[in-house]
Amino acid sequence: MSKYVVNNSTIETILGWIHGGEIAIPEIQRPFVWDASKVRDLMDSLYQGFPVGYIITWRNPDTKLKDGTQAMGKKILIDGQQRITSMTAALLGKEVVGADYKKKRIRIAFNPLEERFEVANPAIEKDAAWIPDISAFFQKQFNLFDFVHQYCTKNEGADTSRIGNIVNHLVNIRFSSLGMIELSHDLDIETVTEIFIRINSQGVVLSQADFAMSKIAVNEEYNGVHIRKMIDYFCHLAINPADYHAIKENDTSFSGTPYFQKIMWVKDHTDSLYVPNYSDLLRVAFTFKFLRGKLANLVSLLSGRDFETREYKEEIAEASFQKLEAGVLAFVNETNFKRYLMIVKSTGMIHDSLIRSQNVLNFGYILYLLLKDQGVEQAKINKVVRRWIVLSILTGRYSGSAESTFEYDVRRFNQASNVEEYLQHTEEGELSDAFWSNILVTRLNTSVSSSPYFHLFLMAQIKSGDKGFLSKATEVKHLIEERGDIHHIFPKKYLQSKGYANRNQYNQIANYVYMQQEINIAIKDQAPEAYMKKIEEQCQQKTSKYGEIQDMNEVLANLEASCIPSGIFTMNADHYEDFLQERRKLMANKIRNYYFSL
Repeated sequence: MSKYVVNNSTIETILGWIHGGEIAIPEIQRPFVWDASKVRDLMDSLYQGFPVGYIITWRNPDTKLKDGTQAMGKKILIDGQQRITSMTAALLGKEVVGADYKKKRIRIAFNPLEERFEVANPAIEKDAAWIPDISAFFQKQFNLFDFVHQYCTKNEGADTSRIGNIVNHLVNIRFSSLGMIELSHDLDIETVTEIFIRINSQGVVLSQADFAMSKIAVNEEYNGVHIRKMIDYFCHLAINPADYHAIKENDTSFSGTPYFQKIMWVKDHTDSLYVPNYSDLLRVAFTFKFLRGKLANLVSLLSGRDFETREYKEEIAEASFQKLEAGVLAFVNETNFKRYLMIVKSTGMIHDSLIRSQNVLNFGYILYLLLKDQGVEQAKINKVVRRWIVLSILTGRYSGSAESTFEYDVRRFNQASNVEEYLQHTEEGELSDAFWSNILVTRLNTSVSSSPYFHLFLMAQIKSGDKGFLSKATEVKHLIEERGDIHHIFPKKYLQSKGYANRNQYNQIANYVYMQQEINIAIKDQAPEAYMKKIEEQCQQKTSKYGEIQDMNEVLANLEASCIPSGIFTMNADHYEDFLQERRKLMANKIRNYYFSL
């Protein structure tokens, strides 16, 4: 069976289909991302008779209704929206929604004398040789004879016959042929994606979330439009709260609904620790409610697919939209979102710089919503979610096939009669003594400062309220929040002078600490044995060149909190490798104690 059919239709016909609802544009309320110059170039290509590519549609499957009849599926436009929107804006004078969610006109000007297009501007509007808005040519009341007469009167010397032919050629671009590829509804998402990539000249990759959002947006029977807007606007406002009023004024049909009321709180939410995009939100809502991990399954369910009979049934589509809506509402609920963030922060993850995997936070939220929905008491939810987040980071749980692991984990938690016992069972299997004493120590042997294991060490310090290296009052937490600097215990220049020329050697994370800049400047490029001796002298003489600590007991406590071996007082480059190995063990032990205190 053919995977697709190719047809040629005129621009006028395709715009008519879209206006009549035969082809649904799923992104109609999303911002138009082309700048005006690209619209101008498209108009010029159409005028010159150049090919402008294909549009791609994917037909929704016909679904079986309860009475046994079939409901015809719409065609969804999955590629070509920017071109179609450009044509409606330039040729028909329709407003588009910009990146700031404000409606605007894109006016393309045309100079018949030079046969040249340009983006309209004040200078063009004052020039009689230019027609400032070509949409005037496509209005029903446009009269070619009258226009040519008026234009030639304003532009002395213009050839009436030539201008008439040129304008007539421009008007006839509405009859230009545009290729349309219609993909079969029987294709799975992976195949559709492959076809899209091979055909699309820009090489833009559509994700499974994109296809799911398209399915949601074109559904009018089961509230798909509102579900889509909830997802889209929530994620946009989380990043750009200043666009709230533009969205409210631009989309009055949605801003007057209870759905808008449920997401408007995010405009005042300033925390940037967890800022989900639409793919994150969709994945969390879907996995939480459907206990599935693969978004490809969501697309099938929203289409009404019965996985056993392979038929498409309207009741399945209806139930799927209801479940998805419930999942999205749970995600955007202000109380849920903020309570989950409190749990995340209680792990010591207080800044987005400590986040390496968004999927860890996504599944943490899935788990929170699932346990809350099951009626698990809040104290247990807090403990289980906290530990699961950290366990996931420790084991790199969602760094591979996240969808499959999501599905495995959510189903196991859903089936568990006691979630704490299930957590303990998982810990015993994956966080054995060998993990803490060998595997984690080995993973700390890296020069990557963004390593999740170094982040865990910092989270352990934050949780313990540890001070920065050689700091009396400034906590690691404060240094991270204020984007403080990571410094070397064995200074980089010192190690380089002793033959450690490879950055993988001197940039080991076991050689890193968060330290106040003024202390680091005072240490400069001295060996540890040198600057630690001066720290001892500072404590004896009660001076403050190397921070504010003036008591040796405080110094020793600070070293212990930073997992720095006590032998640092006599260490130089000869001891560097031994220092790294010993500190890795101390860091691993601190992370272990931190984990079991959560």
